[in-house]
Amino acid sequence: MNAVLVLLIGCAILIVGYIFYGGWLAKQWGVDDTKVTPAHELEDGMDYVPAKAPVLMGHHFSSIAGAGPINGPIQAAVFGWLPCMLWILIGGIFFGAVHDYGALFASIRHKGQTLGEVVAANIGERAKKLFIIFSYLTLVLVVAAFASIVAGTFNGLTAEGAHNDANASVAMVSILFIVMAIIFGFCVYRRGAPLSVATIVGVVGIVLCLVIGLNFHPIYLSGDVWMWIIGVYILIASVAPVWILLQPRDYLSSFLLYGMMIIAFVGVLGAGIMGQNTALEIPMFTEWKDPMTGLGTMFPALFVTIACGAISGFHSLVGSGTTSKQLDHERDAKPIAYGGMLIECALALISLCAVGYVWADYVAGTRTPTVVFASGLSGMVSTIPGLGATKDVIYTLLVLTVSAFCLTSLDTATRLARYMFQEFWLKPGETYKDVTGIKATLCNPIVATAITVVLGVGLGMTGYSKIWPLFGAANQLLAGLALLTVCAWLGNIGRNNKMFYIPMVFMMIVTIWSLFQTVTNRIGQITSDNPEVLAKVDWGTYAQAILGTLLIVLALFLAWEGIQTIFFKKNKKA
Repeated sequence: MNAVLVLLIGCAILIVGYIFYGGWLAKQWGVDDTKVTPAHELEDGMDYVPAKAPVLMGHHFSSIAGAGPINGPIQAAVFGWLPCMLWILIGGIFFGAVHDYGALFASIRHKGQTLGEVVAANIGERAKKLFIIFSYLTLVLVVAAFASIVAGTFNGLTAEGAHNDANASVAMVSILFIVMAIIFGFCVYRRGAPLSVATIVGVVGIVLCLVIGLNFHPIYLSGDVWMWIIGVYILIASVAPVWILLQPRDYLSSFLLYGMMIIAFVGVLGAGIMGQNTALEIPMFTEWKDPMTGLGTMFPALFVTIACGAISGFHSLVGSGTTSKQLDHERDAKPIAYGGMLIECALALISLCAVGYVWADYVAGTRTPTVVFASGLSGMVSTIPGLGATKDVIYTLLVLTVSAFCLTSLDTATRLARYMFQEFWLKPGETYKDVTGIKATLCNPIVATAITVVLGVGLGMTGYSKIWPLFGAANQLLAGLALLTVCAWLGNIGRNNKMFYIPMVFMMIVTIWSLFQTVTNRIGQITSDNPEVLAKVDWGTYAQAILGTLLIVLALFLAWEGIQTIFFKKNKKA
């Protein structure tokens, strides 16, 4: 299959899906642009701050993107290009985009609160507590993983103590970028600078940050030191008003991702026009069981591995956590949530084209997904006459862009975890200002964030990788629960919710099946008679078995609660 056709046909299908299915959903759900959004109704200058659609799109897209739509398709390519492409397109249009749009819209109609409060109002208070515990623990794991990844990409020292210039460059660019974002936010929100003018200056500033960072990077710190610095940074960034850093940084960051996608399109299309080899060397279909990397059978592995490129539970936390508190008009929800998800699908298709171009190297097992992505696209661009000498530069810029987005997602995940931690102690309609005593202390934004940072950074420094294998299934389980929650709410208010039935049932089956496989495998390792197998058993093996079992029980309980609400109209408040 030709990569050009995969990209063009795939993007055409995504555009058609956005126009027709996205528009139909808005009518079915009763999107009403005359309603005042929580960003205006509850504006507080900190979390609830109205943002223009392009700015909020930048925040939302930067937060949900990260490396997910790159890593997932590249890893799942071992099953063949056709299963990956079908799941990206079908999953994106009918599962992921519906999930993201529904979560954002439900949160808007619940005063911008997280899905935990939507669960409380439409399924029950008991279900809310369990949902928040699960979501919070998932976010702590995300903070641990992303803090570790960012610290690793910033680590300016090799194992031998020598300087690592590439990592030092990434750190320097990121620091400059944060400073520029603060200046951008101050000029736009406090000095009234026109967004168009500020954007042009900001894009020029991005280029300058890249040029300076690539040529001047005097900071060489170890990964452990960077972990402490990152912990302090996310503590400050996650309690600071969104207009100071979150909105401007994510808006400007989005241009890096847009630029990366433009380079990718130029590479794929340009190489095809020049007659270079753009055929996907990936087989159309390999076999039911992954023959290369040990992911397991295509069901459920494909649907857990390709998450952000098709559907991801983390998106529902972003949409109902930060995005809903900044939405200017209800009409903006469709392009930001539904459209943002489909742009991710396009990025997933690009990743599939990239791995297809360097398939031989990938099969040899010598490349990580980020390296595969950058190698494939830079290789395609270099086949275009006059651009041959740009290969190394483009490769570096692509790796740098992917690394930069990990920091963006880290900041957002920390803020989301703070919201979840606060809402656990609050009753529906309450804010942290309404409670007293120990609840007032726990719900204080600084205290709630500090607890999250300590847990996340501490886990990141001591071994999050031991339980990380559970994240894929946990993330998709969260997606299934989010679909169930929005479905229950729409049913309670008398709106059409049948478009959620197949996605939520499918995702619940996928995740429970995946978790069951993990639990049985770990129990098999623990009870094995083979000394070599037992020698590899550690606390992580036990943790995965126990946590996996608890997640299955949680999923079944919440599913039953949701089914009673959706199909038997039982809205429990306890």
